[in-house]
Amino acid sequence: QVQLVESGGGLVQAGGSLRLSCAAAGSIFSIPAMAWYRQFPGKQRELVANIISDGRTNYADSVKGRFTISRDNAKNTVYLQMNSLKPEDTAVYYCNANIFTTGSPIPRTYWAQGTQVTVSS
Repeated sequence: QVQLVESGGGLVQAGGSLRLSCAAAGSIFSIPAMAWYRQFPGKQRELVANIISDGRTNYADSVKGRFTISRDNAKNTVYLQMNSLKPEDTAVYYCNANIFTTGSPIPRTYWAQGTQVTVSS
């Protein structure tokens, strides 16, 4: 069994910064990819950024230059550094990971519980 546990959300003023963390724990063999999504009220989740095991990254156009995704493979943890936050970044942020568990040849996708990020104007 695998769990993803997020931390780091909260309330911040426009122009401020927050750092989200997400740690995967359990019977993990490898994690090919990790990502952050966000969900606005009444909308579907959208990709914010993802990172694969070799460090290559991809960002949504709306966050390029402001957000940075990184990972610590030894800790099975992914981070999202969010700078120059805007009120339109207000959403619930979800961590996502594609994980091979020990003994399984097929990877599964796991989601964390979500954390609220609120940016005040």
